[in-house]
Amino acid sequence: MSEIREGDLIDFGETPPEVNELLQRGVLLSRHDKAAADALFRAALARDPSALATYFCLYKIHAYGARLDDALVIAEAGLAEALRQAGLPGDWTLWTPEDLAVAAPVPARFALYTLKAIAFIQLRRGEPDETRRRLDRLAALGASDGIGGGVVADLARAVA
Repeated sequence: MSEIREGDLIDFGETPPEVNELLQRGVLLSRHDKAAADALFRAALARDPSALATYFCLYKIHAYGARLDDALVIAEAGLAEALRQAGLPGDWTLWTPEDLAVAAPVPARFALYTLKAIAFIQLRRGEPDETRRRLDRLAALGASDGIGGGVVADLARAVA
């Protein structure tokens, strides 16, 4: 594998250094060896299951590789971890703007973004009703535009 250069680095936020190293290497590998990248991302997850960036890397690589069942499982696990960290209710249909205002900001934003990612995965799985439920909830929370929900909503309309 080639060495990681400064220009290749991705800012994963507050991530433990050993997890960050695995994620950086995995991202670099993901361009040409998805299986090796997946192994690095899973090693990062095993090292620290609270590192939200790891879930992001895993569900992205699976979604873009059309491994939608795997992507959904990882995204749902990442959402559950983000909810735990944010202090949000486990049922996303119960979230309120007030809940989001008092939640820990980084995991709350990750939860919103991951809910949008799940909507995208479900759209690709041919589940338009589930996609719409999540997108409607994000819109009701006033969070849709800030996390790219409008893009998924446009795709859902195009598919319908």
